[in-house]
Amino acid sequence: MNFFPKHIAIIPDGNRRWARNRGLNPWIGHQNGAKTFEKILEKTIELKIPYTSFWGASWDNLTKRNKTEVNFLVNVFTKYFKKIAKDERTHRNEVMVRVLGRWKKILPATTQDAINQAIESTKNYNKYFLTLLIAYDGRDEMIECIQKITNENKNSQVKIDSELIKKHLWTKDLPSVDLVVRTGSKEDPHISGGFMMWDTAYSQLDFTKTLFPDFSQKEFEKIIIHYSKRERRMGA
Repeated sequence: MNFFPKHIAIIPDGNRRWARNRGLNPWIGHQNGAKTFEKILEKTIELKIPYTSFWGASWDNLTKRNKTEVNFLVNVFTKYFKKIAKDERTHRNEVMVRVLGRWKKILPATTQDAINQAIESTKNYNKYFLTLLIAYDGRDEMIECIQKITNENKNSQVKIDSELIKKHLWTKDLPSVDLVVRTGSKEDPHISGGFMMWDTAYSQLDFTKTLFPDFSQKEFEKIIIHYSKRERRMGA
């Protein structure tokens, strides 16, 4: 029997290259990437994939890139989180929104307000789960996990096992990732910044040649169908 993934994670690579190939400023690539994000999210719901995790920006993306580009990207976040909170599709499909990462330490108040609005207005939904990773690095997540366990057990011994680790991760409420899709990386397939390192231990991987702004619903669906025909051995 073929199975669609329960949890898919998307790394949207290629926005800046897409813009550069057209002689445009990099932030135009982010703008078009945001439109693609909407279309792909629509398709995940159509395919009844309950969990979608989407890497919006790493910590390095927001601290090391050109300030003008970062400001534009932050404005995109503000706009789209406001839209998610008000979009009737969000509420009709009962999509819970989560945002993981160190975004509270770096994003401006207006953007944080928009994020919190999306989180608050969807907190009681449990049909679909959209997780955005912003100012995220999987190594930060693992370090904080270890710090929490250590702080909670300063005066006692504790058995370290997979259940305890998962309980202290930012992704504690998410199931393991079945499939990771990274766009625009066919010739350079890689994972960055310890991306969801605990939850992708047995993930299937798919690297596309298509840059994210050009990534279509049709190509995404083909990837999902191909995944459903793969044999997952889970280390056995």
